[in-house]
Amino acid sequence: MPAHRVPAVDAEAVRRTFRTAECWNHNTHYHRFLPRWAPPPWGRVLDVGCGEGLLTRRVAPFAHEVVGVDADAGAVALARDLAPALTYVHGDALTADLGGPFDLVTCFMVLHHMDLDAGLRRLRELVAPGGALVVVGGAQPSGPLDYWWILLGTLANWPARLVRGHWEPSVPLRESHETYGRIWRESARLLPGVRFRHHLYWRYSLVWRAPADGEAVAR
Repeated sequence: MPAHRVPAVDAEAVRRTFRTAECWNHNTHYHRFLPRWAPPPWGRVLDVGCGEGLLTRRVAPFAHEVVGVDADAGAVALARDLAPALTYVHGDALTADLGGPFDLVTCFMVLHHMDLDAGLRRLRELVAPGGALVVVGGAQPSGPLDYWWILLGTLANWPARLVRGHWEPSVPLRESHETYGRIWRESARLLPGVRFRHHLYWRYSLVWRAPADGEAVAR
């Protein structure tokens, strides 16, 4: 089991923190699912591609320690201003010294900025034995089911934006050129037991639990 724990958390406080309408867009919408995919309390948490630190600030009340890393210097500076008590690293997540491993690693709309194989391997090695990895990303369609989800996302998008607005982060997003099929195949190969799911708003999730005994999982 992860080595670091914080006291038991108030479930209602978690719900309020992660279901807030603040800063809503197609990516932050999935912050609300994080406590379901990897229930708090958390020990050491790393957010890869933290941007200006929105997710790190939401995680912090329920974690022992929170670290964010981003390649954009301006975003890291803003994150530090907004949450001076948290640790933010300016650098490439593939090579930066982040002081891992971590009990929870999150990666929201950042994996497609990396080489897929190298990115998955790096994320995997950052997770402590018994810890969890949560990835949310976008991809290109590779089969009929993918187009069905694209249609559902399109239908849901306009009323959602009308009700919730749309927040634009300071770091511009880049479109993914990987396909859902390849992401599924590579994640299944490198993260045995990973759960891959399609979601609305043209997103997918990967949720993986590292073996508690620390066995090597590379194949």
